[in-house]
Amino acid sequence: MHDIEPFYNWRYIYISEEDERSPFHGRVYSEFEYSQTIYNYYIHPQWDEFGSRTLYMKVIMADYEEGYAIIELLGEWNDAIENDIMNLKREVIDKFEAYGIHKFIIIAENVLNFHSGDRDYYEEWFEEMIDANGWVVLLNMPEQTQYDFRKAKLQRYLELVEISNWRTFKPFHLFRKVDEDQQKRLS
Repeated sequence: MHDIEPFYNWRYIYISEEDERSPFHGRVYSEFEYSQTIYNYYIHPQWDEFGSRTLYMKVIMADYEEGYAIIELLGEWNDAIENDIMNLKREVIDKFEAYGIHKFIIIAENVLNFHSGDRDYYEEWFEEMIDANGWVVLLNMPEQTQYDFRKAKLQRYLELVEISNWRTFKPFHLFRKVDEDQQKRLS
């Protein structure tokens, strides 16, 4: 797991620790000291902690003019024990919503497990997105993780989408593609 780095090809466009509106503004990272773990596995030091012991993230793009953010996740999404959706919603999403971001692409290809809990935060987030003409997309979640996510019927709130070549897009083009698809789906 220590070899899995957050996607870095867009850093010339956006760096979350330099964004004054980002919840991770001012963070300093070590390239050599591995201190964070998921269970007993060290993870790359560029991942951001947001209140979960098993799920980490990196905001790889936030565009306040267009109103979207792209977030990459790593680890185990555990609502049953860790209440990860609450931590994600309160510590990250609410802060971006305060600045007008209501469209979220969450790259979930490195979410290895999902354990469901209450639906309250999913429902709250969904209602806020509908009211603001927004949406939330989980991009490229692995099949076994999708199975548990669908079993909990959470795809009603967060759309599961596959775009295998998302890394070849520039952030705005990825957003436009997802936004057009979501607008068709919602209309």
